Formats: sequence, structure tokens, C-alpha cells
Amino acid sequence: MDDVKLTSSEWNILNCLWNKNPCPLLQLVGEMEQTVGWARSTTITILGRMEAKGLVRCQQIGRGKAYVPLVEREGAAITETHSFLDRVYQGSVELMMSAMVRSDGLSREQIAQLRAILDEAEQEGKK
Repeated sequence: MDDVKLTSSEWNILNCLWNKNPCPLLQLVGEMEQTVGWARSTTITILGRMEAKGLVRCQQIGRGKAYVPLVEREGAAITETHSFLDRVYQGSVELMMSAMVRSDGLSREQIAQLRAILDEAEQEGKK
């Protein structure tokens, strides 16, 4: 499923499902109650909407239900990143990085990690 736009509620559930797949309904309800304060009915309602949108699938496991994600974390993150860049920085990675550096600064370790990512991208571009 490409270019799927997720709500924050959908992100909450998918993050749980990406970490435990399949995830029993009772565990998912408990996790959402603990992390975001949702009632059981809220979690079940959102899961129903997500199932209708093709984001998750419910399956019977033994005597209970479990959910599996139908969206990959990496694809969702890439779509969200592009959407964020377009909305906030008019698609400019340079503006975003400049804002990040100026607001919080970067540790030496973060700078080294970014350099390594850019070096790898540069090498891949030369192939």
C-alpha cells in the first residue's frame, strides 16, 4: 500500500503492531490504554476503521482475535516524511536541516551519523 496517509491514532496502533505481529486484541487494548489512555471501545472503533481502510487485518488465533499490520513501517515513514517536508519546509531538506541545527544543535555523534548517511548517498549516486 503506497502513499498511505496515517492519522496519529493509526500511527499509535501501527507502532504497536509493528513491534508485535500478530498482536492479540487484549494486549493491543492494554497497550493503547497504557500509552495513550484510550478506552477499550476507542481502540476497537479505530481498529474497525483501519480494517475498512485496508491498514490492518483481524485474524482468529485460538479463542481470541489478533491484528496484523498491512502497511510497512518504512513505506509509511517515507510517505510521512515527504508530507512533513512539503507542509513545513516546502520540500526543502536544506531548510529542515538548517532549522534542526539552529534550534537544538547536533551532537558530534549525530553529525557523524549524518555524514555517514550523506557519504553513502553520494557513493550510491556515483554508481
